[in-house]
Amino acid sequence: MLSSTSMLSATLSRLNLLPKPSLHFALSSLKTHPKPINQLFSRPKSPSITSKFLSSSKSQSQTTASNHDLVVLGIETSCDDTAAAVVRGNGEILSQVVSSQADLLARYGGVAPKMAEEAHIKAIDQVVQEALDRANLTAKNLSAVAVTIGPGLSLCLRVGVQKAHKLAGSFNLPIVGVHHMEAHTLVARLTERELQFPFMALLISGGHNLLILARDLGQYIQLGTSIDDAIGEAYDKTAKWLGLDLRRSGGPAIEELAREGDAASVKFSTPMQHHKDCNFSYAGLKTQVRLAIQSRNINAETPISSANSQDRVARADIAASFQRVAVLHLEERCERAIEWARRIEPSIEHLVVSGGVASNKYVRARLDTVVKKKNIQLVCPPPSLCTDNGVMVAWAGIEHFRVGRFDPPPPAELPVDFMYDVRPRWPLGEEYAEGKSEARSLRTARVHPSLTSIIQASLQQK
Repeated sequence: MLSSTSMLSATLSRLNLLPKPSLHFALSSLKTHPKPINQLFSRPKSPSITSKFLSSSKSQSQTTASNHDLVVLGIETSCDDTAAAVVRGNGEILSQVVSSQADLLARYGGVAPKMAEEAHIKAIDQVVQEALDRANLTAKNLSAVAVTIGPGLSLCLRVGVQKAHKLAGSFNLPIVGVHHMEAHTLVARLTERELQFPFMALLISGGHNLLILARDLGQYIQLGTSIDDAIGEAYDKTAKWLGLDLRRSGGPAIEELAREGDAASVKFSTPMQHHKDCNFSYAGLKTQVRLAIQSRNINAETPISSANSQDRVARADIAASFQRVAVLHLEERCERAIEWARRIEPSIEHLVVSGGVASNKYVRARLDTVVKKKNIQLVCPPPSLCTDNGVMVAWAGIEHFRVGRFDPPPPAELPVDFMYDVRPRWPLGEEYAEGKSEARSLRTARVHPSLTSIIQASLQQK
């Protein structure tokens, strides 16, 4: 097994901080050539754009023009949606295309990685081409290609990364490798242009629960994370056990049915109440729900549409009771995380809530009460930008491209055995000491150093 130092060194070579062939070349050049930074390295396809972003002395009008000229294609295939979008540097969304795997989710009761990979392979070319067509552009008009490289399902990530390399190689375009959870975080800065660092973010989806302090672009402190199942997984499993229609995923199905139920009818225990940290656990709540369903003789084979009135009431009560406790767990963790974050950054004024579960209106309403008690503001991207999408990837690519963090264009022809950079398990930030769980850390193998540690090490070397 590689040491953490060797892993970090290997990863650094793939995360370029300036427009250049390699980080090693850049560092050695800086030592021997006292030239302006934007003259040291090979330029990307649009040198005028990059030089404006790299020079802090440029006027606001020049930066605005650059923002308009910068055009990035974002590609997202980390899980079960094939997505692409084209976004300008000024935040204008030129196109957004998503190919859903809803039928596969309904058929298999969740994500089946191999089936998901095959669906991505079938859809990726059409989705990318449609995104370009809707934007009335061709690949020649792009400044760069941004693509999710992790975290996610490796089989699925590879499809998007291969497409990005093929397109970028064919048209001599730089590539920006994007962290999926950072993209969920940064998309709030697209929709709320006044949102400045530092701020907090709660990222909630099918695979992740994450509470972070965003201190700057690429600089994150992890306040809390999932120690087993994420809230989205709990929603999906509960929906499956209740015989709900999964073609829209479990979250919307549970939220709709819960409106008919009594949220106090089933006494579920709130997870981790004796743990004074900001981590999340939904495995125990899932077990409670499964037992409650069994005790009421609810048969998941009978869809909700065919249930009699008594059976429907029982299902609605479980859905409402589950949702109340699942979200209460979020509320309690957020309250503590706000207190922790203010010790580090007292100026925090915003909590961003993003990820697929952030589309849930009940979740938003409950978290809004939390932030109001703490005198900060809730920022939620529109639902179409909360679920996995290409816009968030393109925008994250734009933010990093502006400061020179991208890889140069790949060769037009790559060898058959080329090792694509995908990072299925990739932490976003370093753990806050007070919330660190040694037991969880030992169980969780780190395939890659965190994005934050990579960037910090690179900045120190520069």
